Amino acid sequence: MQTILGAGGQIATGLARELRRSYTGDLRLVSRNPRKVHDADTLMPADLMDAGQTAEAVKGSDTVYFTAGLPPDTELWEKQFPTMLKNAIDASRAAGARFVYFDNTYMYPQDDRLLTEDAPFEPVGRKGKVRAAMATLVLQEMARGDIPVLIGRAPEFYGPGKTQSFTNALVIDNLKAGKKPRVPIRDDTLRTLIWTPDASRALAALGNAPDAFGQTWHLPCCDDRPTYRQFVTEACKVFGQPVAYSVLGSWTLAAAALFSPKVREIRELLPRYAQDNLFDSSKFKRRFPDFRVTTYAEGLGLIRQASAAG
Repeated sequence: MQTILGAGGQIATGLARELRRSYTGDLRLVSRNPRKVHDADTLMPADLMDAGQTAEAVKGSDTVYFTAGLPPDTELWEKQFPTMLKNAIDASRAAGARFVYFDNTYMYPQDDRLLTEDAPFEPVGRKGKVRAAMATLVLQEMARGDIPVLIGRAPEFYGPGKTQSFTNALVIDNLKAGKKPRVPIRDDTLRTLIWTPDASRALAALGNAPDAFGQTWHLPCCDDRPTYRQFVTEACKVFGQPVAYSVLGSWTLAAAALFSPKVREIRELLPRYAQDNLFDSSKFKRRFPDFRVTTYAEGLGLIRQASAAG
């Protein structure tokens, strides 16, 4: 049995689809209020803050995926994320299950260096420190060696549905609404974005490759890294709108943070938008040479199709 902790989110839902399509007919979905992705899915309501409930949810699993998310609330992250992760790791160890941790890049340096799996943890802000501590906990479990463990790490998302990222919120959601896109900080820095269904497919591939465990993996992105100017130009063309956008400068966002708790919560991520973001996923592509990465044009076209249909 393969079990997804934190079922219901964008990555977890795509992961469930890919696991059942390509790897297993025995799938358990765990969250506070889980919903089936397929009729045959097994549901297990559980609060990952509760060690006993987490252990019960994992019992009998051979592979466990940790894809849990929380709203962008710093205090909530500090209070809950480390406990949820520790409970998941402890439960997986007790069950003798492989553990797959879905991670982001908040702990990485926010500069223009090439980010490989060996990049140091240099978090900026409290959320980055939480994610650095969580990744360190997983690495410690990996080194302990009691159970197979791997990390699959993704850069900023873009994708269909309710995808949480600056790019979706400022560019794609505005285009869906017939509005002019907006760009954070600068439009001339290189961006690395991952198509959310690709992230889910890649995580499933890693979780079912025995030789992938004991390692950190950058999930696969397109080799070309567009600037926001190039990305927005392509997106406007796909949506059939004039190529026009505005750049939200640092002063504008700082002023917005005075009145918006949501903007305040994401301010620590802004320095990365003033620099090129060079996320390298060549290690994954060497191990899985047949994995096809969705191009930006294809991804934007699929979002447009879904928007028109829905």
